[in-house]
Amino acid sequence: MKTVVIKNGQVWLGGKLTSNDLLVKNGQIAAVGQNLSGDQVLDASGLAIFPGLIDGHVHLREPGQTAKEDISSGTMAAAHGGYTTVCAMANVTPVPDTPEKMQALCQLNADHGHVRILQYAPVTENLTSEKLTDFQALHAAGAFALSNDGKGIQLGKTMYAASKQAALADLLLAVHAQDDGLFNQGVINDGPVATRLDLRGIPAVSETTQVARDLLLAAQTKVRYHICHVSTKETVELVRQAKAAGIQITCEVTPHHLLLSQDDIQTNDPNYKMNPPLRTKADKAALITGIQDGTIDVIATDHAPHTKADKAGGFAHSAFGITGSETAFGLLYTELVKTKVITLARLIELMSSKPAEVFRIPDAGQIMPGKRADLAFFDLNAKHQLAQGNFLSKGSNSPFVGKNVYGQTVLTMVAGQVVYRKQQA
Repeated sequence: MKTVVIKNGQVWLGGKLTSNDLLVKNGQIAAVGQNLSGDQVLDASGLAIFPGLIDGHVHLREPGQTAKEDISSGTMAAAHGGYTTVCAMANVTPVPDTPEKMQALCQLNADHGHVRILQYAPVTENLTSEKLTDFQALHAAGAFALSNDGKGIQLGKTMYAASKQAALADLLLAVHAQDDGLFNQGVINDGPVATRLDLRGIPAVSETTQVARDLLLAAQTKVRYHICHVSTKETVELVRQAKAAGIQITCEVTPHHLLLSQDDIQTNDPNYKMNPPLRTKADKAALITGIQDGTIDVIATDHAPHTKADKAGGFAHSAFGITGSETAFGLLYTELVKTKVITLARLIELMSSKPAEVFRIPDAGQIMPGKRADLAFFDLNAKHQLAQGNFLSKGSNSPFVGKNVYGQTVLTMVAGQVVYRKQQA
């Protein structure tokens, strides 16, 4: 196989951008250094080269919901955003709750994915039951972790049994913390904006009471417990205390919860409808503190594409969720790094090296010999608009459409193969 040498770029090494060449051979990084030579040269002049981004939380919608997204479009959207690995949730149709269904889905992922896909298995049959799936069998069939994302596990006894079984199988248990009784069929954060728009509110305790329950169970069972899309200041504090107590806990936050609050919702615009909802400015500030001090481990997009029909009719009648794969890096680089809220090193840690650690992806998250040649090339100085017409996802349901940001993806390489290249204007 031909070798490729990447020259003239700024390569992310040791937490900073450095002037180095990269030699790629057989899908791996073969060497990092000066004056390297290879069969083919890739000129990266003016570009920053990072380890490929890792998204621990996406919805690819295939099989069964391909009007919203499919594996090909979803992973092209990921590549467009600089992601080289995505972790796909199990809320597809049918739910992959048997080894046969899991094997079939993993084969679909392999056949149609443009980036690496790690597949979650459901915790319970059909996501909504209280009957546990066979964790060991699903793992053997290709699943890398467990999650009922989209559905909170309602009964404590089910969560306790799941935590024990996940610990035995040494599988990460990623949880959408939601008490349905307290959630009360809400559509927006419970507060003044809900009142102004005459909408049913979702109180913060619908998240935090399940987190508190689960942390006690995690302490007893020693499960590797991961909280999806943290949204409240109380959850951040619970995580902080749990880590101090030695509980095996990790958590993620989305770009939209870091960058928006309920105060940004001016009208009954369903592009602002997501679950968990946009919370208060105080919650948003706590999330920012959480990524600054390490309480929050990773940033994940919760990429949730929908059709235009899904998002019609205001908050009350539209689907939860926004797209995120193609907007995340530019938004976070512009709003958090350029404004010095966090460093570039912290952003890359949150989006690449730490997800590799949390989700146990040993060949990713760093640029060094022996690692997969999963690389994201960004022009950090390129100002561009997040334009609906440029999305490669089938969905464009995002409140960030039209925003101007820096940090444009120019090229994405997965296992040494270029899977996305920005078209020349």
